Amino acid sequence: MMAARVHRYAVPPSRRDEAHAVGSGGAGGVLRTGEARGVARDVDEVTGAVRRGGEVADEAPEVVLRTDEVSRHAVRLVIVTPGGDPGIDAALPRIEPFAALPRLLRAGDLVVVNDAATLPASLAGRTAEGSVFELRLSGPVEAGRLFGVLFGPGDHRTRTEHRPPPPRVQEGDRVTIAGMAATVVSLAGRRVELVVRGDQDALWQALYDGGVPVQYAHRSDRLPLWSVQTAYAGRPWAAEMPSAGRPLTWDTVLGLRRAGIAVASLTHAAGLSSTGDDALDRALPWPERYEIPRRTVAAIGETRARGGRVIAVGTSVVRALEAAGQDGELRAGSGIATLRLDVGYRPRIVSGLVSGLHVPGESHFELLSAFAPADRLRRANVLAAQHGLSSHELGDACLIAPA
Repeated sequence: MMAARVHRYAVPPSRRDEAHAVGSGGAGGVLRTGEARGVARDVDEVTGAVRRGGEVADEAPEVVLRTDEVSRHAVRLVIVTPGGDPGIDAALPRIEPFAALPRLLRAGDLVVVNDAATLPASLAGRTAEGSVFELRLSGPVEAGRLFGVLFGPGDHRTRTEHRPPPPRVQEGDRVTIAGMAATVVSLAGRRVELVVRGDQDALWQALYDGGVPVQYAHRSDRLPLWSVQTAYAGRPWAAEMPSAGRPLTWDTVLGLRRAGIAVASLTHAAGLSSTGDDALDRALPWPERYEIPRRTVAAIGETRARGGRVIAVGTSVVRALEAAGQDGELRAGSGIATLRLDVGYRPRIVSGLVSGLHVPGESHFELLSAFAPADRLRRANVLAAQHGLSSHELGDACLIAPA
């Protein structure tokens, strides 16, 4: 999470160091196409294809975007139209202020947000022998049970893949977490489940007193918890911020309503985006809990019946709605999202989405490919790089919606 790697769901190891290398210590740098390998390349401004000596090569460009933190009031939005004739201007990506979202959508559309609040999910721990570790929660706290991933000594300033392994623990071991006594009840590699002994109110107090947001090495300064919350955050379910909603301020929400665009919500327990462990990262996203209210299901049904579009703010919303509507009929209630969306998936419920910016080679780019052809997403990235847009959770965004 945070202004870290290239967004939700792990950057493969071959790209992770490149992503972090841009602007160390939170400085916003830009790594242009080809610089990572020291190869001189030009990029076609319209198609994003690589040119050498004036000829267009088949190879897609490697685009690494800026990694600055962008004020939520200054976020820019790359508009991507999935269909239509690729030769007409209307199909080419363009950039708008995020605050223009009400005029970019249509009256009768429905915007669905994830109202999960971000937990202080990075917790300091100590074994009975005195060895220190970090526990990063991977989901909601349930009846005193903490689910997460163990890290060795250090903090977010060290890249996750460079962190030392955690101290050895076994089922039944007693540890201290956020100052409270706990027992290890299950263990699978670095994934762990702890049960905290004591009063539940005391546990929540300890989490908010001692915990901090999950953060990565891109930014050295510690982020305060308030800075990783959406304006409409409710239940503390998210291990990392549902960051697509960060620029959706109350002014923009009111603008949507004035434009005849309804807003509905669900809660999805957005999990970790990286663990630094190759095997764990390749399995992301893990199954994640969601809850969809009846009123949201009703609003979606009414929107679709009148020909409106359902626009998800964030891929966590997509995952929840598509998981709950696998047979084409959306149902209210709780569930576990296990879907892995990619270029071969055809959304049944969601028409379009607002998301962060992602580049080819990332699993999150594959998820966006379920909504738009990869070549259009690449063009959008080239345009974003040319205009100095920033990726990551605290950066700029894109809107992918059919015309």
